[in-house]
Amino acid sequence: MKLCITGGGTGGHLMIAEALVEAGVKRGHECIFIGSTKGQDKKYFEHNSAFSHVYFLETTGVVNQKGAGKLKALFKIFGAMLEARAILKKHNIQATYSVGGFSAAAASFATLSLLRPLFIHEQNAVEGRLNKLLRPFAKSFVSAYSEDSPIKGYPVKEVYYANARVRQKLEYVIFLGGSHGAKAINDLALEVAWKLTKMGIKIIHQAGEADYERVKAEYEKLGVEVELYGFTKELPTLIQKADFAISRAGASTLWELTTNGCPAFYIPYPYAAADHQYHNANFIVENELGYREREGEALKSKLLQAIKEVDVKTKSEKLLSYTSKDVAAQMIQEVEEKLSC
Repeated sequence: MKLCITGGGTGGHLMIAEALVEAGVKRGHECIFIGSTKGQDKKYFEHNSAFSHVYFLETTGVVNQKGAGKLKALFKIFGAMLEARAILKKHNIQATYSVGGFSAAAASFATLSLLRPLFIHEQNAVEGRLNKLLRPFAKSFVSAYSEDSPIKGYPVKEVYYANARVRQKLEYVIFLGGSHGAKAINDLALEVAWKLTKMGIKIIHQAGEADYERVKAEYEKLGVEVELYGFTKELPTLIQKADFAISRAGASTLWELTTNGCPAFYIPYPYAAADHQYHNANFIVENELGYREREGEALKSKLLQAIKEVDVKTKSEKLLSYTSKDVAAQMIQEVEEKLSC
């Protein structure tokens, strides 16, 4: 099978694309990637050997544009769609899998215009506008949050399954500010660091490259030992080492923690589109899998209370029982089955 994987803009979308190409290649298929020159697409896949070919077309988001800016963005997507049509024909692509984000628009519309099957994965609890528009025309629509989804669970890289474990007691906490950092989480970590140390809890902290030096200096002032990172590619190992996480509620990070069995205290990014991070985390809370709190003055006391009361073993066991293995492989297999019909 020759498959196009498209989408991106943010790391969350691109991590799904990475999981899909990993599964596709493992099952003997050729995969190409079509993304955008904007966002993080190039950073992730410009030198990725798993894809046979990668393409980055000149597109930008439409939703946040106004007036002439919106028209210009739509015009760029139309031009990119024509480019994507030529790419799909050149590689004899049989189907396209969209992982969402503005980067997916050109190849998705191109796929439909060529009357080839389009498959969609929605990463968030709130549907993105592009996915909502394309859903009626898709062969399949997969979402970990929907009871109607033909596949349950969320596609994450194999390593999170491979090193998953039941936490026995709370020895390490990890603060996840993301590759760009999250000042609110960094500040919270500094506020509770001394208290955690007195409780005998060790700290791992990904502060983001932009805030790394400030955070490092503050820890030194506090006299607190910490395993501190700006950006690191060893995140799966760090998550596996941790017994409890404090994190934003982006879908990929949320499901990586869930898959690995790491209980978490989620602090949704307050300016996320359609407040989707809150709804992502709300799904976890409703199923009694973890904690969720808005940013605010009482955040420190709420976090410390959660750390004092959490039964990490029970929460960890429940997280592991909730996840499905090989979700990306199931998604690829569904494409195979629908193409053979």
